[in-house]
Amino acid sequence: MRKKLALMLAVIMSAAIIFTACGQKEDDTFKVGMECGYAPFNWTQSDDSNGAVKIEGTNEYAGGYDVEIAKKIAAGLGKKLVIVKTEWDGLVPALTSGTIDAIVAGMSPTADRKKTIDFTDIYYKSDLVMVVRKGSAYESATSIQDFKGAKITAQLNTFHYTVIDQINGVEKQPAMDNFPAMRVALESGVIDGYVSERPEGVSAAAANPNFAMVEFTNGFVTSDEDTAIAVGVAKGSELTAKINEILKGIPEADRQSIMEAAIKNQPAAK
Repeated sequence: MRKKLALMLAVIMSAAIIFTACGQKEDDTFKVGMECGYAPFNWTQSDDSNGAVKIEGTNEYAGGYDVEIAKKIAAGLGKKLVIVKTEWDGLVPALTSGTIDAIVAGMSPTADRKKTIDFTDIYYKSDLVMVVRKGSAYESATSIQDFKGAKITAQLNTFHYTVIDQINGVEKQPAMDNFPAMRVALESGVIDGYVSERPEGVSAAAANPNFAMVEFTNGFVTSDEDTAIAVGVAKGSELTAKINEILKGIPEADRQSIMEAAIKNQPAAK
């Protein structure tokens, strides 16, 4: 009987140790969701060059501005960064379901999104631009109204797509799933341009000599929350305050330097 009790006790203790170890392992990770397809904020590459992080469940790696910010947050939290490649429309559901701990994906803290998730303080802010083909009639545009009659699109479920309505007489095209798809459509002439944020516009023009970025004297009317970018977290998450403290420790000069490096290091195909 004593031997049986001892054996049972040993089994129970072993199970407890295994359970605890698994729990610690899970607690030691910071799972971040991003598209890995929105250069220079985030992209996919084949190796770990320039500080890229392996994407969970794949042989690919994620690089870019968001990755570098996520690395700093993970370090500040004392956790291992895990990148979970997720389609744009799946980011918020992944967060609310607990599949990921945070969204670091060039996401704006809009009022609509705030109904479902919380956001940290902003970690980047930029203006809207238009990406067009170099040499086209739209390359010299200075006002959004110069795009009257143009075929324009933007990413699905973003405020970028809604501002197209501010252009009088524009031929608004169906929204597209991601930026690589829009770049292909622009290259092939299916569209005349797409709305983006300045870092992506710089990235697109740097990656493809056939593209040009148009900045406006008379541009889109936007709110601060639309052009700001913040980390998405679950409603009521204790991570909000912790991440805000970490973000406060990243000087503005460092943020700009990280963005410049991301633009420089982006894969040409992305």
